[in-house]
Amino acid sequence: MAKVPTTVIGVDLGRYSLKSVLLQRAGSNRFVVTHVASRVLSEPIANGEALGRELKTLFKEMGGPGAKICGVGVSSPDALIRIIEQPETPTELLREALRLNGMALMNQDCREMVLDCDKIPTNDAAMSSESGVAHHKRYLVGGLPRSHVAQIGEGFERTGAGVGVMQLAPVCSFNAFEFAQEEVFNNEAFFLVDIGHTSSTVMVGVKRELILVRTIDFGGKALVEALTGLSGEGRETVFQALDQEDEVMVEYTRVALSALVREIQSSIGFLEHRREETIRQLYVSGGAAKSRTLLKVLSEELRLPCEAWSAIGKCESTVPANQRELLEQHALDLNVACGAAAELLKRN
Repeated sequence: MAKVPTTVIGVDLGRYSLKSVLLQRAGSNRFVVTHVASRVLSEPIANGEALGRELKTLFKEMGGPGAKICGVGVSSPDALIRIIEQPETPTELLREALRLNGMALMNQDCREMVLDCDKIPTNDAAMSSESGVAHHKRYLVGGLPRSHVAQIGEGFERTGAGVGVMQLAPVCSFNAFEFAQEEVFNNEAFFLVDIGHTSSTVMVGVKRELILVRTIDFGGKALVEALTGLSGEGRETVFQALDQEDEVMVEYTRVALSALVREIQSSIGFLEHRREETIRQLYVSGGAAKSRTLLKVLSEELRLPCEAWSAIGKCESTVPANQRELLEQHALDLNVACGAAAELLKRN
């Protein structure tokens, strides 16, 4: 029998950055982060050979005992993630049906995509009242272009590390929230906002059930560009003002975030229309969540508390002294890597 791994690498494959964590299971509900690394990319990686080089450098900078199995979270503008309603169907059959008949079932050609799907646990009574069709079930569908999956496979093969699980980044974030905030995840309605470099993802859940997942074309890059344009200041000055809750920058941020606020309000309305549930708080992640100004403006505009959250907070830490500052700096944008690693450890 193969030995069950107790140490795995979680990897976040972003378009403009790579991040990794070495996560170790220390007990039934104890996890330890032992090493971390982060690399900024000047441009998206073009092929498997280039990805292999970048991953080798990332793992070398991370260090550690060299776990040979990885949980991988993937961010891509070409990714497909959708919730669909279908008569109850074995996932193997549904996956093939979606690939061959994507235009009919999802209004999207999926023949050149690698797809996966899973039934979303749901309250049957709630589902019946929503759709009016009691025997329909809700499925989460995710996919990537086949060429992209092949590139990722080649890149990891060149490092000598195996891929134990590969998921889209929003799924990793959802799993990371369950890992980090189990009580809220199991018993409340919750709203997650992950602000990435070029886009943001919102996920709405109720008592373990994923209700909504959306990608919004607004990220940290657009926020900074808007603020530099409104203020006439350089990037460094903008970053400093965002940390200090500068009064003028607060108002500029209010303008810059108006589109994102509208989309979040729309998503909250979607939940409240479909379910008798109330969102009491927003959980924000991503590098932009470090900004006190951003959290302040979101709280005021949405009239809800907005809290930055990190899955790393659930873990004990034994990172080397030379990585502690890096861990603190990136704690809010390691959720995808941490979620991928935690999911792999839980499966085993």
